[in-house]
Amino acid sequence: MRYIETLVLSGLVAGLAACSPTVSSDPVAHASAETREPTAATQAADAAAMAADSRLIVVHKTESCGCCHSWVEHLQRSGLKVVVRDVSDLGGIKERVGVPYGMGSCHTAEVGGYFIEGHVPVADIARLLEQRPDAKGLTVPGMPAGSPGMELPSGEVEPYDVHLVARDGSTTVFAHHGDRTDQPEATAEDGGSERTP
Repeated sequence: MRYIETLVLSGLVAGLAACSPTVSSDPVAHASAETREPTAATQAADAAAMAADSRLIVVHKTESCGCCHSWVEHLQRSGLKVVVRDVSDLGGIKERVGVPYGMGSCHTAEVGGYFIEGHVPVADIARLLEQRPDAKGLTVPGMPAGSPGMELPSGEVEPYDVHLVARDGSTTVFAHHGDRTDQPEATAEDGGSERTP
């Protein structure tokens, strides 16, 4: 029991540290970042740029989010081209792209006509873009310890699911990460498990 308490506490401390304000010297991640609300013209320009380049992902986040910056670095290491839009309020963006209530996280991205909510691994984004399901996007609710951008010094990964959000807002498990001894892994290909938003 003490091991679990220690693991949970270390995960919370790491999560708080990861999402605390950071000062970044990375000019690439924030080269196009501006702290303002996106306009219709900005959204149209981003959509056109993403349509022209399938490796381009637009990330909406708050300027002070450290774990968001770490997730952006995860994307960049994979070879994705990242445009960062620092905004003061993500609520309108989440509503526009269709993130279901209760399935949100600290950042919202757009790529290839889909939204990517939270700490979704690049491998799952690549699979989404390869399979092109009729869906709104992927979400990892909250900020699971050990997910990309929320890494723990121990390298452990808290079990978490990546959810595929259907056009009607319902969700199924698209991928599972971390160890889970009480349940087998379920994926969208084998039917997944229905989740309610």
